[in-house]
Amino acid sequence: MFDLLIIGGGINGTAIAREAALNGLSVMLVERDDLASHTSSASTKLIHGGLRYLEYYEFGLVREALQERERMLRVAPHLIYPMHFVLPHENAVRPWWLVRLGLLLYDNIGGPITLPHSRSLRKSDVNYLQPLRRPSRGFVYSDAWVDDARLVVLNAIDAARHGAMIVTQTAMLSARRAANMWEATLSDGRTVQASTMINAAGPWVAQALALTGANTSSGVRLIKGSHIVVPKIFDGDQAYMLQQPDKRVVFAIAYANDTTLIGTTDIPVERPEDAQTTPDEIDYLCQAANHFFVKQINPDDVVRTFSGVRPLYDDGASEAKAVTRDYVLELDTAGAPLLSVFGGKITTARHLAEEAVGKLAHAVGWQVSRVTRNAAFPGGDIGAFAPFLAEIRVRYRFLGEARSLRMARAYGSMLVDMIGASVKQATDLGEDFGAGLTQVEVDWMVSHEWAHSVEDVIWRRSKLGLAMTEAQIARLANYLVEKNSEISACGRSGDHVVAGDPVR
Repeated sequence: MFDLLIIGGGINGTAIAREAALNGLSVMLVERDDLASHTSSASTKLIHGGLRYLEYYEFGLVREALQERERMLRVAPHLIYPMHFVLPHENAVRPWWLVRLGLLLYDNIGGPITLPHSRSLRKSDVNYLQPLRRPSRGFVYSDAWVDDARLVVLNAIDAARHGAMIVTQTAMLSARRAANMWEATLSDGRTVQASTMINAAGPWVAQALALTGANTSSGVRLIKGSHIVVPKIFDGDQAYMLQQPDKRVVFAIAYANDTTLIGTTDIPVERPEDAQTTPDEIDYLCQAANHFFVKQINPDDVVRTFSGVRPLYDDGASEAKAVTRDYVLELDTAGAPLLSVFGGKITTARHLAEEAVGKLAHAVGWQVSRVTRNAAFPGGDIGAFAPFLAEIRVRYRFLGEARSLRMARAYGSMLVDMIGASVKQATDLGEDFGAGLTQVEVDWMVSHEWAHSVEDVIWRRSKLGLAMTEAQIARLANYLVEKNSEISACGRSGDHVVAGDPVR
């Protein structure tokens, strides 16, 4: 019997599992697909305060998010890093003084910050201005970048290290209250008992509630956000925040494999399954970029699209862009406690988890503390990233410049465990599947990170699908089938693994 059963393996579910496990609670997390297989791998990849939320008077959310941004930069320096954002100014959208005031508030509302404060664009900012069609006045401010799906995986790894059972490719079929506990039936045939349950099913939060028979007074609005990836339209590692005539903002961000990520849209949808990028959205994002950049793009230039459905708390706002991005935690104590998560965002997931575990603890009588506030994520115990990368490049010269940077970012100090003492040269890394992805890394993803399919490996554990050929992807898929067959022969392939202890 577990203290806590969590339904959903996105950012909220895994962050809660980490918070609870580090508090010494016995935890089981169940995810019907892959970790981060839906909304949590389809974000704009930002750890940010949400500058535009100030326009909707979401001061508390922005303050919390900026404080979390500072914390996340400290505890995951390999995966999360600062990025400069260029905000070209067009007076017809918002007055100059209003944007300047908003940026000043953004610099200060979260308390002390380590990132550079905002400033006006200068003539000397040639790299920032050159890609723009109409270089004029504007601003530069700072936020942070994250590989969203890998952050989910790191939460799960840390939870597993502290005893949590992480089960993927397994759905909850039903759950009922029995003798002051939850009894859940899983698709792999198991029946699980737990003192409490958290519904962190994201866009499927209402469907998960229906499986429990519990009632809720809260609603969820499903808002689709779509992104496109195109060959790079500017040089440098900066991003651009583009104000649109409809008063939305679209980001253009330097992305993997010499591409630019452009997004996002805000489209109300009826079902979580409606996470498909439409031609109209592609046109909208192309036009949004073309309004600002010298290099023009069209739908034929798009090399990849992805969409996620954000499960926002229904606050009655009339427009999708105005719906609150804050979260609501609803606790049902009519028997064994059930806590349902509505809304939330990548940046504040750790804080949400802290509040969720605290709320359950108060209802049940657990003794918990805020254990993750200063706890480094797996691989994050490296100090500053630049010296760590230099050390990796000296130690593993055979990785090369590009691959050492990618792998140091993805794994941090875990890279040393992955490569191990037996790897002395490039050939010791095993088969090269393409784009620098080798057998050693794939095996790590399978045995330590719950990867099963080729999509898990090339789109969620990495973004190497952008650089691989169809033949290379097909070969990798065949290898994974062979690898999973070996694992299945040893027992359930979805059960938890612990980094540093590759056990299935």
